Amino acid sequence: MSRQRDKSGDEKSKPSAYDKALGLLARREHSRRELKLKLRQRGYEGEEAGAALDRLGEQRYQDDDRFAEALVRNRSSQGYGPQRLRAELKSHGLSDARIRELLDAAEIDWTALAAAQLRRRYGSAASADPAERVRRAQFLLRRGFAAATVRNVTHAEVDEAADD
Repeated sequence: MSRQRDKSGDEKSKPSAYDKALGLLARREHSRRELKLKLRQRGYEGEEAGAALDRLGEQRYQDDDRFAEALVRNRSSQGYGPQRLRAELKSHGLSDARIRELLDAAEIDWTALAAAQLRRRYGSAASADPAERVRRAQFLLRRGFAAATVRNVTHAEVDEAADD
């Protein structure tokens, strides 16, 4: 009977902060800041969480550089622009200099990516309607592309329409 009581919800032992963080990392990469926040939300105190994160870092289970590279690859393949990536990386605690390095190292042609997003969303037909061009530009701006890139891509569409 005592065994049954040990298995009840009241008697279950809470996993260590290290085990909990390792479980989160088993699902996907996390930044150190993100793991720290998740551990705090689950009731782990600062010292225990900090020690767990230090240990995970030493064992290379958690690495902010690896996390950031994966995030840049993932979000750019989803069609997001550099402004969106910069804001997301900043929210995970990366420095501006490191963010610049990551975006430069990714060697992404943002103009081609923006044009591909327009084709995916609106098809290959160019629009001569100014209101439609504004809608398309706003779409790209919301996706995180720079204004100069958006202007370049949307004017390129207008030039293509004039050639027909």
